[in-house]
Amino acid sequence: QVQLVESGGGLVQPGGSLRLSCTASGSIFSVNTMGWYHQVPGKQRELVATITSSGSTTYAESVKGRFTISRDNAKNTVTLQMNSLKPEDTAVYYCNAYVVATTTFRLGSMSYWGKGTLVTVSS
Repeated sequence: QVQLVESGGGLVQPGGSLRLSCTASGSIFSVNTMGWYHQVPGKQRELVATITSSGSTTYAESVKGRFTISRDNAKNTVTLQMNSLKPEDTAVYYCNAYVVATTTFRLGSMSYWGKGTLVTVSS
């Protein structure tokens, strides 16, 4: 199986910074697009940023210029550097990865999710 484990959430004051990391592990053949999504209670999970295996990135309009996504393909790790945080960034942040697992190779790339890490921006 494939597991995604996030780290780096916590409480930060407005204007502050946090760095989230996520590592994919398990029976991995290849990791394609990786990304971060966030969700607040009562709302749908929303895209924050994604990055392909070749390094192409996409960002939600609300985080452009403040957040930076990067990855280390050798370590199957994706990182989200969050700067100039705002109270409206408060949410549970989930890591996502499209992975071809060795155990389900014939099924191709499948979507996996981490359990989430809480980011709270408050004074």
